[in-house]
Amino acid sequence: MPKPPLISASDELERSSVVANNSMNRERGLTGVNSYARELGFDPLARLAGRPAPSWLDLCSGEGRALREAAGALSSDAVLTAVDLVGPLAPGAPTPPVLEEIVASVSSWAPSRTYDLITCVHGLHYIGDQLGLLCRAASWLTPDGLFITHFDPDSVRWADGSPAGRAALSALRAAGFRYSSRHHRLTLDGARDIRPPFRYVGADPAAGPNYTGQPAVGSYYSQEPTDQDT
Repeated sequence: MPKPPLISASDELERSSVVANNSMNRERGLTGVNSYARELGFDPLARLAGRPAPSWLDLCSGEGRALREAAGALSSDAVLTAVDLVGPLAPGAPTPPVLEEIVASVSSWAPSRTYDLITCVHGLHYIGDQLGLLCRAASWLTPDGLFITHFDPDSVRWADGSPAGRAALSALRAAGFRYSSRHHRLTLDGARDIRPPFRYVGADPAAGPNYTGQPAVGSYYSQEPTDQDT
């Protein structure tokens, strides 16, 4: 199977038309038809309510509407962090005191604290090193925290272009992740120190539409050990 030209630099990938796609849904609220509750299968606010100093990190947060709505309902000691490559396009009202909106690439950004809840709603489809981000985010959880993201195994390929989704899912499950093929949701309970199972070699922004119907990025890996293993 021929391998397409791959992009290895994150900044170059992020300038591609697929990652900078203006038609992707960036306006999801907390609950309702177009919401995080619907996409995740639970109400994030209900999970955080009642916790002392609840904390929520949202990766690829779009306009940040869900966290803004949560900020008005949670206690004043809550910590809400929204990270997006573009950031809020129409923030409207001033940023709530408990919310920090960060414009950065999630491929290189890292927090200085841990979180009770980490979400990435359909954002992983536009990341080059998906497995690397999954492993990094696993260490950002509190001991009883939850990480949940949408994941498309078909987007993971070996360096020669052949499918690597089954091998990726096997490695992720061995590390503690659970995967719902029906909902395309990957979840992890509690902080883990997970090494990327494969070496990232580059991304294909021309991989075509995935199960959402939107163009997505293909992530390519080799079975060589990661730098952490050498």
